[in-house]
Amino acid sequence: MPTDWQVSLTNWSKLNDQTSIKAIREKVFIIEQSVPIELEWDELDEQCIHCLTKDKKGTAVATARIHVNESVGHIGRMAVLKPYRRQGIGTLMLNKLLEHAQNNAVKEIHINAQTVAMPFYIRIGFMAVGEQFDDAGIPHYQMRLKIGKHQ
Repeated sequence: MPTDWQVSLTNWSKLNDQTSIKAIREKVFIIEQSVPIELEWDELDEQCIHCLTKDKKGTAVATARIHVNESVGHIGRMAVLKPYRRQGIGTLMLNKLLEHAQNNAVKEIHINAQTVAMPFYIRIGFMAVGEQFDDAGIPHYQMRLKIGKHQ
């Protein structure tokens, strides 16, 4: 249920949130999906708005980020800890990031979606663009969504 989750926006300078974000991404991407550690961390983390989801006890369970460049936003690093998947958290985070994007005059959102996650993004309204590509050994497609009054 949505009331079970606290979904908030944060940034990299909030050290407690940064620690939680790092822990989630390490478990999901580096440990579970075998993404090389040097590919997980980049200079964009400091520039992004991060979404952090906590359960009703305050335990961080999911994260994602958005980087805005002019009128295009790129959402990435969406990670939900395994025991919390398929409970609507991804949708809550995506909606929070889309709301942020709309409030900041973003006209289009880009996502590099893992192929297995494409049905999730399609349900939200994203469309695949181009050919499948490899990112850190995982098949992906670029997906796009026009937002706001520019749809």
